[in-house]
Amino acid sequence: MADILKPTDENLRNLREFLRLGGLLAVPTETVYGLAANALDAKACEKIFEAKKRPSNDPLICHVASYEALESFCEPNDVSKTLADAFWPGPLTFVLPKKDTIPGIVTAGLDSVAVRSPNHPVFRKLIEGCDFPLAAPSANPFAYISPTQAIHVQANLGDQIEYILDGGPCEHGLESTIVDLRDPAYPEILRYGALPVELIENAVKRRLLRPTRNSDHAGVSIAPGSLPKHYSPRTPLDLRPNAVSESELVESDQKTAYLLLRKPVNARANNIHWLSENGELEAIASSLFAKLRELDNAGYQKIIAEEAPELGLGLAINDRLRRASFR
Repeated sequence: MADILKPTDENLRNLREFLRLGGLLAVPTETVYGLAANALDAKACEKIFEAKKRPSNDPLICHVASYEALESFCEPNDVSKTLADAFWPGPLTFVLPKKDTIPGIVTAGLDSVAVRSPNHPVFRKLIEGCDFPLAAPSANPFAYISPTQAIHVQANLGDQIEYILDGGPCEHGLESTIVDLRDPAYPEILRYGALPVELIENAVKRRLLRPTRNSDHAGVSIAPGSLPKHYSPRTPLDLRPNAVSESELVESDQKTAYLLLRKPVNARANNIHWLSENGELEAIASSLFAKLRELDNAGYQKIIAEEAPELGLGLAINDRLRRASFR
């Protein structure tokens, strides 16, 4: 079983060397926990796909300490610089043309690469001492609920990896927002995430194209998290476009879990759960994956969840819920 390590200076030094030599470990980010390997080492990155049982047509995100590090393995542009100045380090990923230094396994053979500079203090301390980027998708079995605590990683991948670097619960609880900047004249959202689209549009002073395509003609994903079924509990999940009525909650079957956006006025039944006290989107997002895991392990036969408002973080919350409910 994987050891959960505290972020001491000695542990960080040892883990950097472990990564340099081709090792695989789980790391905390401000979004979700990631499964990290040296992005310049194809064999090390193969271990990510093997541990997660991840298909090879799903590319990885490369994590760097700073914007300046990008020039050695991709081709940034004026729009990526503007967005990096506004939001890096943070939960925003760019897709940019790649250079040959990045192995094809990282990019699913595409000529583009997804890049991000994370803002979690523990991950930053780790990566700032590395002279290579870290490829790191979410540290969970492919298509299952993303982990937001070290114990989530240990529960699902503890027998696949040696180490988990503990950074506490993740702040945002949703993966990064991904923007396609291969053509800077037409930036496009590929995945809704922890950074609301409206903030990105304000920074670039234009409306971004919304998700319309997530794969090329060969069926290779441009960005991760784009498959119809993803972030999914084992328990079937039904998604309600409107709020669940009080009468339905009162008459609910105890074999069904209800996942509400906010705490109901009367919440006496044990099968009634909520993601926030007052419907704040930040609180809903940060608790979503952890609560889905809790319900998935509670023995319910079905989960009924409410959709969030279609604005700001609500777009990312609903994206995750829709993929989790896909059958």
